[in-house]
Parts: sequence; C-alpha cells; structure tokens
Amino acid sequence: MGSGKRSLTMAAMALTCVCFCAVLATSGPAYASPTPTPTPAPTGTPTATPGPVSNKDLEAVREKLEKLYHEAAVATDAYNAAEEKAAKQSAEIVDLAREIVRGQAKLDDLKDRAGAAARAQYRGGGLPPAARLWLSDDPQQFLDDAGSVRQGEHATKGLLGELARTQQDLEQYEKDASAQWRKLEANREDKAEAKKKIKKRISDAEKLESQLEKEERERLAKLEEEAAHQAQSVWLSSGVLADIKSEASEQGKQAVKYATDQIGKPYEWGAEGPKTFDCSGLTSQAWASAGRPIPRTSQEQWKQLGHVAVKDMRPGDLVIYFDDASHVGMYIGDGAVVHAPRPGRTVTIAGAGSMQILGVVRPDA
Repeated sequence: MGSGKRSLTMAAMALTCVCFCAVLATSGPAYASPTPTPTPAPTGTPTATPGPVSNKDLEAVREKLEKLYHEAAVATDAYNAAEEKAAKQSAEIVDLAREIVRGQAKLDDLKDRAGAAARAQYRGGGLPPAARLWLSDDPQQFLDDAGSVRQGEHATKGLLGELARTQQDLEQYEKDASAQWRKLEANREDKAEAKKKIKKRISDAEKLESQLEKEERERLAKLEEEAAHQAQSVWLSSGVLADIKSEASEQGKQAVKYATDQIGKPYEWGAEGPKTFDCSGLTSQAWASAGRPIPRTSQEQWKQLGHVAVKDMRPGDLVIYFDDASHVGMYIGDGAVVHAPRPGRTVTIAGAGSMQILGVVRPDA
C-alpha cells in the first residue's frame, strides 16, 4: 500500500476523533498517537497492515469537505459583497471629486463677482442720500438711480448668500469624500480577510482530497452522488413537483438559456464569466444578459429579490440554499437547477432538492 494510502487510512481514523484538525496541519502521514518502533516479527508470522478505508471513514471525509467548501462559499459571498461595495464607493468618490471641482469653480466666480460689487459700491459712496437729492439737477433721475442702487444692494446680499451656501456645499462634499475613502479602506480590509479565508479553506479541502488514492476518490464521489440523490428523492417524495406548473417569462427563458450555455465551465470563486463562474456570478450574469440586473451575491439576492413559494416557482427563478443563503442555483424546470457547485467542479445540472433549500426568489417578479 502506498504512502498516500497509509496517510488517508490514518487521517480517516483521526476523523472519528476530536483531533481531526491535526491531520490537516501535518504534511506527512498522520497517526492517532505515537507508536514505538516495532520489533521484528518471528519468521513465518504475517505482518499486520492497515485495512482499506471504510465507507464510514470516507463519509467523515465527505462531511469535512462539505464543511470546508461551505465555509469557503460563505467567505466568497463576503468577498464579492466587499468588492461590490468598493466599486460603488469608488464611483461615489469620483462623483464627489467632480462636485468639488465644480463647487470650487463656482466659488471662485462668486468671489470675483462679490469683489466687483463691493468695489462698485465703494466708488458710489460720498455725500448722504438727502444731500445728493437737494443738490441734484434732476431729482427724478436721482430717485431712479437710488432705486437701482437698492436693487444692487439686494443683489449683492443675494450674491453673498449664494457664496456662503456654495462654501458650505464644498465643505460637505469634502467631508463626504473623506468618509467614503475611510469606508473604501475598510472594505479593502474586509475583502483581503475574506480572500485569505477562502484560500485557506480551499487549500485545506484540496490537501485532504490529495491524501486519497484514486479508488478512494471514486468511492468518495459516489458517496457525494448518493447523498445528493437521497436529498432529491426526499424532496420529490413530498409531491412538490406536481404543484410546480408555472411557465417561464420571456426574460426568464433568456436567463435560463444563458446559464445552461455555461455548462461545463469551471467554478472559480469571485468569477462572473465569461470563462469561469462562482454560483452567484452565474445567476447574476444570466439575468443581466436578460436585461434585468440583480444583486451580485446570493445573500443579497435573497434579501432584495421578491420571494415566491417553492410550489409557485418557474424556470428562471433562483433557488437559495442553506440557512446563511451561501449558495444559489437557477431553476430550469422538471425539478432541476443549473449551478456552479464549488472549486474543482464545473457548471452543471443538479436536483433542485439535492441541497437544503432556504427559499426561492424571482428577479422579474
């Protein structure tokens, strides 16, 4: 038996104990406890060798892999959410920067006009109005001029008021821009932390899978298929499929076509196509292609899109999975969804009930 076989055998034994995490932390073969160097067996006595990995042990491996990939999916949603927020905040900062430039130009213009008005008033000073009226050759002209002066004074006051308001707007724009920068930096940190967690979980899962022999990987794949089939059978036995009769909308048909056209393309966390996808990258791009932009992440799709009962779902609707809304697939009819499952897998068709359903949302409700 090869070293990979021994490593998996001992890892599977460790899985049944609390110390499973130690298996992931070691690079060489893992043992449940230190063992002394064996003494040579008497001539003719067969040497004991580890037996094949049992289905029970492989089931423990499957559950651990499922947990690791689920945690990676949750972190992927957090990464995608942070990336989406960062894009919005960057756009808002650009808009604020434009407002600051426009506000500064307006402020400079108002200052020039206010200065000109002040200089004009200064040149028009001198004798009091009563004295100028008594000395005027044309009292009516003086009164007309005095009215113009008052209008000019009112205009100047309005100009100064606008100047003050523009200054306040400019200061607010600068404060808003600073606040957005702080949020952007916080989101960058969130995104970096999520990225680190994703890579760690996927690395742990790949390391665990790499300890399997080819025959064991095949048995593990069958266990995964059996678990999915059993969940789908339970879902179908409820009679839910008999109640699902709704037809897709025109936009729903376009979204389904886009999603099914991607079958066979690899899963990649954070990807939105065209060559690779994660679960919500596939569904969001499918609906974008149908002319209906929707939130980027499965959690936001669950929060923001209209909810419908499972019995009322139609092709194009999104089936949200797990209590934390960390996975999503698109219903395509006949009790099936198209989805991007996890790292190491490709976009594929699966039973809609093969995973724990949280609920159904309709992008074009």
